[in-house]
Amino acid sequence: MLFHYDMPLWRPPSEADSFILQATLGCSFNRCSFCSMYRAKEFAVRPLEQVRAEIQTMARAYPGVRRVFLADGDALVAPTEHLLAILEALRAAFPRLERASSYALPANLLKKSVDELRQLRGAGLTLLYYGIETGSADLLKRITKGATPDAMAAGLGKAKQAGLKISATVILGLGGQAYWREHIDGTAELINRVELDYLSTLQLMIDPLIHEEFHRKFREPFQPQDDRALLAEQSRLLERLDPPAPLVFRSNHASNALALAGTLPQDRAELLVRLELARSGGVDLRPAWLRGY
Repeated sequence: MLFHYDMPLWRPPSEADSFILQATLGCSFNRCSFCSMYRAKEFAVRPLEQVRAEIQTMARAYPGVRRVFLADGDALVAPTEHLLAILEALRAAFPRLERASSYALPANLLKKSVDELRQLRGAGLTLLYYGIETGSADLLKRITKGATPDAMAAGLGKAKQAGLKISATVILGLGGQAYWREHIDGTAELINRVELDYLSTLQLMIDPLIHEEFHRKFREPFQPQDDRALLAEQSRLLERLDPPAPLVFRSNHASNALALAGTLPQDRAELLVRLELARSGGVDLRPAWLRGY
């Protein structure tokens, strides 16, 4: 390892070959009841000189870096000038750099102006990973997401206006047995309001460390969905999605029982056929022991 990472370190699956640069540590919100990723960390924006030093260290060892992911969970909360300085240092250090990306929390995306987002886009930040989780206003409160469907639509609209690409995620099973229809229908309604580039589904997996918190904040007994019910959620979502622009769809995260890939709406019928085969036992599901966060 070229330098010390502040662990744990998380990244999207598609950033497996990227240079992971910790622009921030932890998560500035860190209260979502379903997420334990940064519970052991105290949030901080890392000093610019430390970040620049790590960029230079990586550049000496791997000058051909093409992609960079700005970790941890919420680099976009940093002041725009701070982020622009990091992006400038990355461009200077890596002449073959193609893109930089980061997670984006709903509140932080709302706080940036369209002009600030355009500046970041021009400096090389081209892709944001955004956790929608659910489009149900009630469930967003139950999981303490700190956002509403309207607020998410507004923030995502600003990002697209600035020319940023958006990769969004939805968590199947988040409504449990009682609210799964509200979860899926509200999610489809929200996604149909905004222009996304990529959409991925994950299956709900609650870390034992926050199991009690999740159930307490849900405010009533939570009955989880089994695999067949989660496949039914996936089908209902795909049936109801009518995106305003072609949307690349994936369910390749390690938590999923069934990996799917296609573009909506053109591949909808094929994806639904595969889901129906899986529900009837005609397609093998990923064994539970192979699934992870």
